[in-house]
Amino acid sequence: MLPDKKFADFINQNKLFEPADTILTAVSGGMDSVLMVHLLKSSGYNFAIAHCNFQLRGQEANADQEFCKALANAHQVPFHTINFNTQQYAETNKISIQMAARDLRYTWFEQIRQQYNYTAIALAHHQNDAIETILLNLVRGTGIAGLHGILPKNGLLIRPLLFLKREEIAQLVKDNGYNYVEDSSNASVKYARNKLRHEVVPKLKELNPQLEKTFENNLKHFRELETLLELRVAELKAQLFTYRDSDAFLQLDAVKALNPLRLLLFKLLQQYGFNETTVDDLISALNKHSGKVFEAAGFKLILDRDQLIITPKSKTVFEPLSIATTDHSLNFGNYKLTVLHDDTPLIIKDNPMAVSVDSAKLVYPLSIRAWQQSDSFYPLGMKTRKKLSDFFIGLKIPLHEKDEVPLLVNGNGEIIWVGGYRPDERYKVSENTKKVTIFELYKI
Repeated sequence: MLPDKKFADFINQNKLFEPADTILTAVSGGMDSVLMVHLLKSSGYNFAIAHCNFQLRGQEANADQEFCKALANAHQVPFHTINFNTQQYAETNKISIQMAARDLRYTWFEQIRQQYNYTAIALAHHQNDAIETILLNLVRGTGIAGLHGILPKNGLLIRPLLFLKREEIAQLVKDNGYNYVEDSSNASVKYARNKLRHEVVPKLKELNPQLEKTFENNLKHFRELETLLELRVAELKAQLFTYRDSDAFLQLDAVKALNPLRLLLFKLLQQYGFNETTVDDLISALNKHSGKVFEAAGFKLILDRDQLIITPKSKTVFEPLSIATTDHSLNFGNYKLTVLHDDTPLIIKDNPMAVSVDSAKLVYPLSIRAWQQSDSFYPLGMKTRKKLSDFFIGLKIPLHEKDEVPLLVNGNGEIIWVGGYRPDERYKVSENTKKVTIFELYKI
């Protein structure tokens, strides 16, 4: 007798799949996956069997493969199998055998699912696996997400046996006389999960014989707490984030007011790839290091004066461009620059995107480039030199936007115009000017 009703109820309650769906079932040949196959068949669901041979146990692995093929034939369901050179994959990618096997099998499962249009991939994890996963996460270090254990459904991965304990599975397999294969590596305590299974969990059950039930209740609490946290983070994202183009902004006062600061700030920044160590460094710098930059794989986080700025790292680094006397337009970064030579000493006013300069003072070739830390110029109306970095600070230009400001530079190395902001006093049109050159920037 099989617990078909409990099985179907668990599937329905957790919305794992619909009765008419066809499921790709990952089967190792062990008693867990064998019971899952029999339950799917007994309950009338449509499924196929997929088996991976990692070629790590010689003839034993080949025998498991043949067993799974025979199981599929006995149930008259499609059978998919593959042989992996797991050792070579692990060495090539410099990862453990366990991680290599995981990468290989999940990638292949998804390929088969897509190829044959299966609805989901069923894995034979049970309650004890969930306990071991939580303990492993605690030992290695985890956030609240690591405490919810193995979820019944995670994307296209489903686990319809999570309502059963290992002992219950063993009893059902024995009572129904099902054949299965035993992976000899499961007995080895050199693997962390096996060490927990064979040495740690039995000791915990001495302290609490109802360990599985206790963990089942704990899992519910952890999942509810995680849901509550995710709802709070979603609210904060809507309240705190503002966006411009590809950049995101958070006001510093609002960030400092978060409580608990570390947890909520980490959850807000996690989507951009920032880890907890970076968040700790950021918190330490909140009150004292304006301009400090923190990096993740795809983003930079800039601690500006009164805000945090998150910007993609993939923004283009603009190479300097040369401007000859015959050039009339060219593109630089996000701008198009036009050049017009005019015999009228015209002065451009009220348009920060255009400037007229005394042509007689130009030394060709000119250049247009991004700013450098050593840059300085004489801002229009001033008789003293000013560092460009100080000029930017005075205008409160965010650090990441400074790199996109085009500088028009004379052939003698002097800055003619900080594009969009201020021309240089030395190149302004005066009463002695005979001819002007007009430069204008357009956003593209």
